[in-house]
Amino acid sequence: MSAYPEKLCAITGAGQSEVGRPSSRTALQLTADACLQAISDAGLKPSDIDGIATYPGKSSEGGGIAPVSPSEAAAVLGIDPKWILASAEGFSHMAPIFNAINAIACGFARHVVVFRSVAQAQARLVSRASTLMSGSRNRVDGNNAWSVPYNALSPINTFALYAQAYFEKYGANEAQLGAIAVNNRANAAHNPNAIYRKPLSLDDYLAARVISSPLRLFDCDSHIDGSTAIVVSSLDAAKDLKNPPLHFESIGMGVGGLWVGKYEGDFTCMPAARTCGAMLWSRTNLKPADMDCAQIYDGFSIHVWMWMEALGLVPPGEACRFVEGGSRIAIDGELPLNTGGGQLSAGRFHGYGHIHEATVQLWGRGGGRQVKDARTCIVSNGGYGYGAMILRRP
Repeated sequence: MSAYPEKLCAITGAGQSEVGRPSSRTALQLTADACLQAISDAGLKPSDIDGIATYPGKSSEGGGIAPVSPSEAAAVLGIDPKWILASAEGFSHMAPIFNAINAIACGFARHVVVFRSVAQAQARLVSRASTLMSGSRNRVDGNNAWSVPYNALSPINTFALYAQAYFEKYGANEAQLGAIAVNNRANAAHNPNAIYRKPLSLDDYLAARVISSPLRLFDCDSHIDGSTAIVVSSLDAAKDLKNPPLHFESIGMGVGGLWVGKYEGDFTCMPAARTCGAMLWSRTNLKPADMDCAQIYDGFSIHVWMWMEALGLVPPGEACRFVEGGSRIAIDGELPLNTGGGQLSAGRFHGYGHIHEATVQLWGRGGGRQVKDARTCIVSNGGYGYGAMILRRP
């Protein structure tokens, strides 16, 4: 038996609902669409699924950030799971995937469907304040309590400080940061499910309004309605299914202080992301240079630089120069990045769009955005809790 539980599991199916701003379908309908698509993609039936998981479970805070519980999803899918999970805390939105791996390795399940659903566009139809940290509540809890009193009503206010610190320490500039948004949009043009496919030039990026200096409009991801799902299966069961199994080569995780308002150290990086990266590489013989493509979390464009450095894809302070001009991160470049458009152009799936895109690339389904001969993909997720994985097609 492998010392690492992820070596015993694989992704066998993936699905994604329509993506809307807003969608005419309910969050539960979108969830069912994605899960059924993923199950069918794996060559399975709903009755074959014996586990279901999501993050963070159904949220009582509203705003469309977590509108569907795993119990509701199981009921509408008609499955009777032996293992079920929802957790409000964890290593970012990858937590249910990591827990599904553990459940399978321990024999609690053989096929787990993991989904992430959002209905933030629908919520904003009701109130544009629904996605603000403060909302209409008189009391704000958790990490929001450390920022809202200072009129920082959005995570952009926090991560703009990180971007400014990075600019000042490493001499980065706005055109370099804009290369992330421009590259994402070019890739999204080949993704029929992306919400923004109109070409975006660097001049367009620089002309856009500043939201929280130095971050502009196109540095921000966009709220959507939609659902993404994957099926995680035991490796012995995966070999007989429809798709070539995508092996979990390694996983990494870390929990940072941002969630509880703890800011310390070098503000040009996310220390817990470095912890995550160190764990990731300690569990594989592969090296950063072995990655055929990368799906890097981009809640804001500055996340990409910090994640690239935390994962050792580039040295500290070099991400800004690596992406400059966009040629090295293009589909035919040295490290194709966010090949489906990322969250900046394909919509805010809280990182699950990146996971779905990794399956698209490794199963050769990318069409005009397909990376030639892609067999390895590194995926990162999160700006508060941190998770990363390397997926490999043997």
